Parts: sequence; C-alpha cells; structure tokens
Amino acid sequence: MLTWSVIFFIVAIMAGLLGFGGIASTSASIAQVFFFIFLIGFIISMVLHFTRRIDSKTKL
Repeated sequence: MLTWSVIFFIVAIMAGLLGFGGIASTSASIAQVFFFIFLIGFIISMVLHFTRRIDSKTKL
C-alpha cells in the first residue's frame, strides 16, 4: 500500500512540473488516501502485535 502511495506521489510531482494541474491534484489526493489507509493498517497491526505478545506472556 505504501508503494502505491509513493507511485501516485511521484506521478503528482511529475504532472505538476509539466503543468497538468488537474492530474497532479488527483494523483496527490489518491496518494494521500493510500497513505492514510496504510497508516491505519500499520497502527492496527502494531496494536494486535502487542496484545498477542502480552497474552503469550501471561499464558491466557
């Protein structure tokens, strides 16, 4: 997911440099959505990792 975010960010930068404002803003928006989805997934993964780690230590 982070890879897609970086790809759309690069597309947005290149489109902005070439003067395609609409494509640049759309690509930047898509990159931002992908980044936040990745961030939420990462936070959920970290919480689940630490809760499993605590459960395995207490043998529940």
